[in-house]
Amino acid sequence: MRKPEPPGRRVLHRAVREQRRDVALGAVLGMGHQTGEALVPVLIGLAVDEGVVEGDVPGLLLWLGILAAVYVGLSVSFRGSARAGERASLTTAHRLRAELVARVLAPEGGAEEGRLPGELATIATEDAKRVGAVMMALIVAIASATGLAVGAAVLLGVSLPLGLLVLTGAPLLLWLAHLLSRPLERRSETEQEKAARASGVAADLVAGLRILKGIGAERTAASRYRRISRESLTATLRAARAEAWQNAVVTVLTGLFLALVALVGGRLAARGDIGVGELVSSVALALFLIGPLSEFSWVYAELAQGRASAGRIAGVLEAKRAVSPAPAPCRAPVPRAGDGPGLPLRVRALAHGPLRDLHLDVRAGETVGVVTTDPADTSALLRCLGRRCDPEAGTVELDGTDLTAMDLTELRAALLVAEHDADLFEGTLLENVTAVAPPGAPVAAVLTASATDEVVRTLPDGCDTPVTARGHSLSGGQRQRVALARALAADAPVLVLHEPTTAVDAVTEVRIAGGIREIRAGRTTVLVTNSAALLAVTDRVVLLDGGRIAANGGHEQLVSACAPYRTAVLS
Repeated sequence: MRKPEPPGRRVLHRAVREQRRDVALGAVLGMGHQTGEALVPVLIGLAVDEGVVEGDVPGLLLWLGILAAVYVGLSVSFRGSARAGERASLTTAHRLRAELVARVLAPEGGAEEGRLPGELATIATEDAKRVGAVMMALIVAIASATGLAVGAAVLLGVSLPLGLLVLTGAPLLLWLAHLLSRPLERRSETEQEKAARASGVAADLVAGLRILKGIGAERTAASRYRRISRESLTATLRAARAEAWQNAVVTVLTGLFLALVALVGGRLAARGDIGVGELVSSVALALFLIGPLSEFSWVYAELAQGRASAGRIAGVLEAKRAVSPAPAPCRAPVPRAGDGPGLPLRVRALAHGPLRDLHLDVRAGETVGVVTTDPADTSALLRCLGRRCDPEAGTVELDGTDLTAMDLTELRAALLVAEHDADLFEGTLLENVTAVAPPGAPVAAVLTASATDEVVRTLPDGCDTPVTARGHSLSGGQRQRVALARALAADAPVLVLHEPTTAVDAVTEVRIAGGIREIRAGRTTVLVTNSAALLAVTDRVVLLDGGRIAANGGHEQLVSACAPYRTAVLS
């Protein structure tokens, strides 16, 4: 039974297929370059025989002219081969980066599971670059093999023993170099994993620097990063030592082999089996062979690192999807609310994680609060409503249609889940607010409803104030209000808000609660929160306890009649 092809090898094979034209062009030009390089010693030998040994000056000039023409061809072919190889390498790296970004941003999700953002960035940059470098390595390998073959053929023409020596010794030397690249490949994979992990942790720590300073955890964070960075350094040094040993051993073996070729050629010349010009050609060819043979040391190192990187890229591209998209012929049209009330949302017998047999009906245009006694219940519910995972049992329906039957992108425009830890993006404040807003969205009303207008008044350039990546130029409360404004500006028929006011003061929270109620009038809104101010403006509230609905009613009613609700909301 044939073994399945390793994922990393599939990535490499596909990359080579996509760049086959440039790889072939580079290889052909490289073969021409190496052929010319191998013929230079022959031309020098002929010039020596005719011009020096026989004293034929016109013949000497002729061979010198031919030699000059060959050098022109060498320059043109080398430049063309290098240009084609670089184009193939850069194009491969670019396409892999685009594929990785598309996979990470795919609505089905799953690629980011178990990986830090910095780790994904390293895979999309360094690993993609190393796979791209394989294209150049292939071109160099083909060209070097051609140089060895032409050199061997010339030596066969000069002397059968010399040619056989090269034809026998060169493959053996290449096989030994391949064996020596195995440890390098393993250590390169470990090195890249550790480096990506260190990069991811560093990005994570920088992103949370303000929080770390606030809780006085700088020393602990620095200690953690030092440990991970030290592990990365150790792995890098191990890989560097493996590469150095490989290069050193291959260089020594190559030198011994070439010395043997020169020794055999010298003995043949001493016995009169070959002439002076042929001896010059043989020695020059032996020196030329250093180039192709040493190139293979570099080629094997690049291939080893490229295979390791391809495996890591395949791990992201072929990561299990968190949800399965509905087949196109079976997709149900995503309901649209138009200018009327929002859409009804229904949860039936839902079971996922801690949730068990959950039933919830939200009528069109209703504002419902959801209070949980366990954060795990909140996380599971939000993941199912946003369809970032499919429930273990039961269904979630939008206007009577199961979410699993809808197109994911269109679904998330109709049912928007705005989670508590939403990030902002680099750009102006206004660009962040209107990032997903439909044309003609009431931006001023959204800013007022989310109390972002207060933020705008405190900033030097108002709505045009630049916001740094992830919103770190703003305070926590400012960042949260801008994220809420963005969610409200989307004007989704169904909006699920998770704890949108935890970083603002009580007065602002009351204002935001009224603003949400007003701007979402006629739209379906679910507030997953334990905030009394927000729950007070809902039509009704449900309490989730132990993965099931434990109470259902108005906020004031539950505060007076339900002790678990009072504990969750007022404590």
